[in-house]
Amino acid sequence: MTKWILLAIGTPVGLVLGWFCFLVVVMRLGYAPGIAAVRRFNRRFTNRRVIKTAGQPGASASVIRHIGRSSGTPYATPVGVTEAEGDFLISLPYGTSPDWLRNVRAAGTAEVVHEGRSYRVSEPELVSAASVARYQSRSERLGLWLFGVDHVLRLRAAAIEP
Repeated sequence: MTKWILLAIGTPVGLVLGWFCFLVVVMRLGYAPGIAAVRRFNRRFTNRRVIKTAGQPGASASVIRHIGRSSGTPYATPVGVTEAEGDFLISLPYGTSPDWLRNVRAAGTAEVVHEGRSYRVSEPELVSAASVARYQSRSERLGLWLFGVDHVLRLRAAAIEP
């Protein structure tokens, strides 16, 4: 009986720990096929759940609304935002090549919905994670270090009046 209990508890725990270790290794090494697999998984499953509450007061994520560079199609992407002296900081765990980031940099502007308010953001600038660490919580800095995040997107924010 004890074996079955250990198996029932140990298997899910082992799978979660294995996935987490895989994620850390892939992100730290910058292994492109692994990062692409994580991005596909997040786009297909995680983002669809997170986007439902993103941008609302108390939500764990905000939303960045941007326009496609080639298609002109409007998109909404959930992102983690940190406020810094009137600017927004968005950590870039997938590096500097995600489509949403290329769209924002090409347009030079976007809209961020954060804590229930909409902001027009402009002047996208890539900065080192170390240069903005003072604005981030200890847990954010630990996550950036653990996953080997080197860059952060800094956006100048201006509130959009309702």
